[in-house]
Amino acid sequence: MVTQRQRQAAALAVWQGGHDEERGWACSSYFLKSPPHCQELQHMGVLPVKGLSSVFSSRSARKSASRADKDGGAMAAGEGYRNPTEVQMSQLVLPCHTNQRGELSVGQLLKWIDTAACLSAERHAGCPCVTASMDDIYFEHTISVGQVVNIKAKVNRAFNSSMEVGIQVASEDLCSEKQWSVCKALATFVAHRELSRVKLKPITPRTEEEKTEHSVAAERRRMRLVYADTIKDLLANCVIQDDLESRDCSHTVPAEKTRVESVELVLPPHANHQGNTFGGQIMAWMENVATIAASRLCRAHPTLKAIEMFHFRGPSQVGDRLVLKAIVNNTFKHSMEVGVCVEAYRQEAETHRRHINSAFMTFVVLDADDQPQTLPWIRPQPGDGERRYREASARKKIRLDRKYIVSCKQAEMPLSVPWDPSNQVYLSYNNVSSLKMLVAKDDWVLSSETNQIRLYTLEEDKFLAFHLEMLVHVDATQAFLLLSDLCRRPEWDKHCRSVELVQQVDEDDAIYHIISPALGGDTKPQDFVVLASRRKPCDNGDPYVIALRSVTLPTHRETPEYRRGETICSGFCFWREGDQLTKVSYYNQATPGFLNYVTTNVAGLSSEFYTTFKACEQFLLDNRNDLAPSLQTL
Repeated sequence: MVTQRQRQAAALAVWQGGHDEERGWACSSYFLKSPPHCQELQHMGVLPVKGLSSVFSSRSARKSASRADKDGGAMAAGEGYRNPTEVQMSQLVLPCHTNQRGELSVGQLLKWIDTAACLSAERHAGCPCVTASMDDIYFEHTISVGQVVNIKAKVNRAFNSSMEVGIQVASEDLCSEKQWSVCKALATFVAHRELSRVKLKPITPRTEEEKTEHSVAAERRRMRLVYADTIKDLLANCVIQDDLESRDCSHTVPAEKTRVESVELVLPPHANHQGNTFGGQIMAWMENVATIAASRLCRAHPTLKAIEMFHFRGPSQVGDRLVLKAIVNNTFKHSMEVGVCVEAYRQEAETHRRHINSAFMTFVVLDADDQPQTLPWIRPQPGDGERRYREASARKKIRLDRKYIVSCKQAEMPLSVPWDPSNQVYLSYNNVSSLKMLVAKDDWVLSSETNQIRLYTLEEDKFLAFHLEMLVHVDATQAFLLLSDLCRRPEWDKHCRSVELVQQVDEDDAIYHIISPALGGDTKPQDFVVLASRRKPCDNGDPYVIALRSVTLPTHRETPEYRRGETICSGFCFWREGDQLTKVSYYNQATPGFLNYVTTNVAGLSSEFYTTFKACEQFLLDNRNDLAPSLQTL
């Protein structure tokens, strides 16, 4: 049984940089072998003990005071606080809304989602808005006739003339009072005025959830802007398994048998107050033809499970004819991808058609027990059919990587994720967004302050995090550029013996191999393979960001020479506080290996942390006018 004294000693040893199970605050790998060993370190005087008893005894008072401050702030803001852009919609599912199985048609659901999101966007913009794009949507549950659909939409962040709207969809059974989460969606809307240029007012987040969404929205926007190029690059570079020749041709369906073409006339009920076709209406028509194509393959009633991120390439108006084309691109064991294309023309005599949108939808066929059935193979036509077939295989891999990396909870991810070109964009996104979500937390507790260097800690669930903060008389851009070059880290961080640039992925992301010296009784040095993702501010008030996380590379596997360390989330944020004055913060979400021994917010600033952070400050001051030319373009 671990005593309270042993717990305290273990906690202190974790924060002490000289512990032989650590490899420094820079690489954020914190493990613990045994509390008694940590207790011995304290008795040996490795860490100052003065005042620690009072620090731990006052922990409860500090946390109570912190809660009181938050409660007071919440009361001051009003217990019934509601986001001013929030729109709630509740719809009773009637038979006219359902498909042949008595379940809500996904097309109808998409119309409701788009309407609620548009109302939220217009509430913030104060002018008409149009749908620009919709991120991936994964449908978790179906909705039956008689149930209620509850949709909540709010603006997460506004940019110049566009804004991100977050949508949550839940179903409710009025008889049993049970509720289920159906899906979450992220839509981008653009504000439009005919006579003047739109400049949206910024969103001011108030709750922790709003701050998190506001911060991460900038990274999601970055991913959307490069989405088309990302898909093109991944399709060009990804190794695709071609199993056309190995498939049993006696159980295949020609792709041409699944082709569907339909035309729709845009009427006033299909358009908004500007005369532009509702994005949700176009999505509903697309879902309709895609379902027909999927049904022709499986000769059953398919269920739509996912819609891939897509962009509206241009508007359509009342009076337009929309031609919708769908075909099954590829089938896998239990799923199929259907491609849908939408073109618009105004007059029957027109030969040129405008490309409005393209989307890829994933269907499954469920049996009586709601289990996916095995599907027949598709036989593509030569030429474009084979191209679509192979592209569908690549998109499936991309989709699985993206869903795993972007959508899953951080606690469910391994520390080191395999790195390859197909998950490059999404690993970078997850790296930066994880750090931004950590920064946006409201529960940080000030544990210690020494010579204007502050140490904050945060305990939640399986993680223990801390961040150090100081003001430095260096321009924020200069500090960002200096610390972005991890190869210079050994100049100020004694826990880094050497840093090797393994791969310069692009101008914002790079992979490094870091070796830290052996400390204490450990004879092996420790090494890390780290992805460093760097971001400039998206808007005023945003910080410069350097995010770090472990990745796995085939060329740098774990070797007997070193003990491999891992970091799940760490990095720097730089805020401009004035002319030649920057607030530098270092964040670290510690691994859960030692948390069985930690029962309190760890208090007291380790001499190792203080020394390292002061060395970082001196490095910035000494080199503020001497930036490497290679970093000037970051």
